[in-house]
Amino acid sequence: MKENLESHEQKLLQITKIEKQLSEIKDEDILLENILTAACEIVHADAGSIYSYDESCLELTIRYSLNKTIQKKLAPGEKIPYSSFSMLATSQSIAGYCALNKKIINIADVYNMPEFLDKEKTFPRPYNFNSQNDKNNNYETRSMLTLPLTMTNGKVLGILQIINAQNNEGQIIPFDSDAEFYISHFATTVGQVYEYAYLTKQLIERLVRMAGYRDPKETGAHVERVSSFALEIYDRYASNKNIPENVRSKYRDTLKLAAKCHDVGKVAIPDKILKKNGPLTDEERAIMKGHTIIGAQIFTPVESELDEMARDVCLHHHDRWDGNTRGYPGRFEQYMAFEPGSPVPPFEQEFKGENIPLAARIVALADVYDALRHIRSYKKAWTVDDTFKEIEKERGLQFDPDLVDAFMQIRDRLEAINATLTPAE
Repeated sequence: MKENLESHEQKLLQITKIEKQLSEIKDEDILLENILTAACEIVHADAGSIYSYDESCLELTIRYSLNKTIQKKLAPGEKIPYSSFSMLATSQSIAGYCALNKKIINIADVYNMPEFLDKEKTFPRPYNFNSQNDKNNNYETRSMLTLPLTMTNGKVLGILQIINAQNNEGQIIPFDSDAEFYISHFATTVGQVYEYAYLTKQLIERLVRMAGYRDPKETGAHVERVSSFALEIYDRYASNKNIPENVRSKYRDTLKLAAKCHDVGKVAIPDKILKKNGPLTDEERAIMKGHTIIGAQIFTPVESELDEMARDVCLHHHDRWDGNTRGYPGRFEQYMAFEPGSPVPPFEQEFKGENIPLAARIVALADVYDALRHIRSYKKAWTVDDTFKEIEKERGLQFDPDLVDAFMQIRDRLEAINATLTPAE
């Protein structure tokens, strides 16, 4: 009995420690990924998924999946193929039933589910398990624990679903009452953390949307893609460089948000330039370049790590690795004195190589990749092959060579994200 009590206390201490770490994450996407990983760790689950939920349209969107068995078969630095899909929440699916009814669902064997028991009465079970994913991945799901992540007002923000609890010998077992208790306790706290990250994301997206209203060529989809590309490039770069996991986790959280802000300075560029059809004059181009400096002004004074990275990304995502004057604005120390709507002064001093903050170098690459792969008023979308050849050609010139190496290693994943986050035309 004493051993069980000590074990119980240790588990609660573990959960408290994890919750504290999660509370420091600002980006919603990074948080969801970490919630899923932590939940699997707490109850020794082999796999799982986490969904966001939009109550207004009853839409469930799978955001992240984890499968340790499949991951072990991959080479270092590789990830499970990217996939994302949405579905209507109905009582016929396990996640849908959970979202609609705000109930925990604990299933010992998804291939042998009992009749539905509610308030001591037996009913035909409303939901079924979709085995297609198992068939696609040559995997066998057995035990499953599904529960809602809610805001303090009771609104369901997401669904956490963990799969295949394991004992100390690695055998698949059902999620017992202790596992259900620990995950329920965990979900209650992280639901509040998720709420804060959700509201932070809404604030950033409103800032980005405001700039987007000014510039019809910049869309929310572009911002989301650049942000997602930047994260994937950094992840592979960090793996190649053996950057410690704790450093990676903190950096990628800030990067995901900062990358979304790269063009917010366009909010102060005159309409006659932003909305002009056709090439810009030299003077107009000099004024357009000012969006980098205006963006940096928006995030000054610096009050947080996010402010600092967003400022650096805004100011330097058009500078070049080789310091060539085709990049801009170069070393521009007095950026707070710049008047919006003014032309950027002639190149004063080169700003190149590792002097350019890493986040700005990453976003520079992600931004160009997205620009090449999509239609602009002055060009057609480039093919995949032509895009990757062009970026490889700029290795060590426009772009950090190590980042280009990482970029080339994740070609298929980047293209999968691009396809998923590009609205149908």
